[in-house]
Amino acid sequence: MKKFVGVFVVLTLLILPGFSQAKEGEKGKESVTTMEEVVVTASRVKEKKKEITSNITIIDEEEIKNSSAKDLGELLTEKGIGHSQRYPGALNAIGIRGFRTETHGNDLEGRVLILVNGRRAGTGNTAKIMTKNIERVEIIRGPASVQYGSAAMGGVVNVITRQGKKKPTAFVEGLLGSYDYKKGSAGFSGKYKAVDFSAAFTTGSMNDYDTANGVRFYNTGYNRKENSSLNLGYEFLPGNRIGVIYNYFDVDHVGNPGSLSYNDLDNYKDTSNKSIDFIYDGGTPDGLFSWKARYFDGKDKDKWVTMPGGSVSSQTTDNKGAQAQVSYNQEYLLLTAGFDWVNYEIETTWDPKESEYDNPAGFLLAKTRLFDKRLIITGGVRYDEYDVEMKRGQGGSQSDDHTSPRVGAAYLLTDWLKLRANYGEAFKMPSAKQLAGDFSSWGSHYVGNPNLKPEKSQTCEGGLDLSYASFDSSLTYFHTDFKDKIQTYTKPDGNKSWKNLGKAEIEGIEGNLSYDVGSLFSWDYQVKPYVSFTYLTKYKDKEADEDLKYTSDLHVSYGITVSDLDSFSANLNLAYTGKQDITYPSSMTKGSFTVANFTISKKIIDSEKYGGVTLRGEIKNLFDKGYSYVEGYPMPGRMFFLGLRYDF
Repeated sequence: MKKFVGVFVVLTLLILPGFSQAKEGEKGKESVTTMEEVVVTASRVKEKKKEITSNITIIDEEEIKNSSAKDLGELLTEKGIGHSQRYPGALNAIGIRGFRTETHGNDLEGRVLILVNGRRAGTGNTAKIMTKNIERVEIIRGPASVQYGSAAMGGVVNVITRQGKKKPTAFVEGLLGSYDYKKGSAGFSGKYKAVDFSAAFTTGSMNDYDTANGVRFYNTGYNRKENSSLNLGYEFLPGNRIGVIYNYFDVDHVGNPGSLSYNDLDNYKDTSNKSIDFIYDGGTPDGLFSWKARYFDGKDKDKWVTMPGGSVSSQTTDNKGAQAQVSYNQEYLLLTAGFDWVNYEIETTWDPKESEYDNPAGFLLAKTRLFDKRLIITGGVRYDEYDVEMKRGQGGSQSDDHTSPRVGAAYLLTDWLKLRANYGEAFKMPSAKQLAGDFSSWGSHYVGNPNLKPEKSQTCEGGLDLSYASFDSSLTYFHTDFKDKIQTYTKPDGNKSWKNLGKAEIEGIEGNLSYDVGSLFSWDYQVKPYVSFTYLTKYKDKEADEDLKYTSDLHVSYGITVSDLDSFSANLNLAYTGKQDITYPSSMTKGSFTVANFTISKKIIDSEKYGGVTLRGEIKNLFDKGYSYVEGYPMPGRMFFLGLRYDF
């Protein structure tokens, strides 16, 4: 509680000048507000942030550029979105409100959902999504099953690829750092007549790192990490665009060292994720009707090699799907109806060896604007069918379904102050083996339970958003009841199976605040302190009557950005992770820690004819803190980076 009080004091001190600026604006008849920002994640169509009834966090392109994060997992951790379960190499689950992503292959089995441009990413491993060519990241905190289906219990993270919009430009960039870190990048972006394009390619390598205690953690490097992203489109009629988006991630020979106390020097893995989307966005000239259609195809693969001998285990997930939706948008009413379909085929070298998931769904979302558009009421319902099949004689077929509702309201007290409330239900469907399996593994025989119910959550939340000129803040209270958790048990005949056993209760407070002090004093540069936090006041396993394991009580991200909004920027970010109870390698309370990262960049050459050169420096783990997100897997000590970027 003392930590929360401290955060509250910081928020109060920062909020006072914002209210002062707001009052001055009222006297001067100013109406500058940042609530006009357009987002797409909450209702699957473009809408103004001020009309959203959920708690939405946006990480924009400038924040991504100022961050030292190399992948989505690092970015979300730095921003204090939730707990990171990060290992050396390329493996990272991210949490929101006490729930986490599923990192291996089947994101239908997670409890936080990762999207890429509005469709399932096919992985919950956030280390597989790089930050190059990303325009913004939109995050729904809380349930979003009515929009996106299974796994969206704690929230949804939507990674939106940059789309070319202006005069064509290109860049090349190089970055060198500690432990022989090397990274090279190149890309281009722009629009020419009716064609828009944006692309980036990155390749890099790194050797084994030292912990903050000076101990070499062997087998933590990687031979090659590649990432590429392409967004290409053609507007054949005003407001009608066909496009292709391609994403590729591949790591060759990344170390798989085990814990530091049993540091394995030989084992490694290869891991990849790739996808292609074909998209059509359209609408009528008057904006009354709009529509979207998409087909996507992807593959997620992990291969583990155990040395000596080189024995191989692997998991491959082929995923494909389609989306179709149409919206009717008039002055006081927005209706969106649509259809989703995803199909996953999962193949492993262990038992059960092959399974298939087929998940068609239909949804209806509605929003009405009342009382001069100051009262916003939203609602929606989604129906999911769920067919699974176990193959190779290790089970059969089963089916299930689920209906998800949601309702919310927001009231604009002023153009810059909004009250909001939301109720939503979310679910996670049982896996194929849990419903329909019949196989042996590690000396036990497993039999599926066709009567399993989906895991379910019910969440109520309320909050306020205040966004005026260069001041932006929000505060949210949430309460979640989680039930029907699926757990294994032993049947009277000695076989193992699954049934709905667990339940939990999670409640807490989320908040964020940022303010440009430079605007208060009419400086010609930005000085922007910021803070965001999630504080869980309760995270109780109701069956065991104890706190949930591997769940931190508090996450705080705070810092300051200084920029002339042109050629110079610097950012100091500190991310605090609270204590958590764990059971492995032994039952204990894992302590809290704070990690500081610093970035600075300056354009040293700026020529309209020949382009510009920017010098960039980074220090990760500025204070050389010894820390780990997973007990026994310490992260690197202080790391230095220096880079050059040429834009032309």
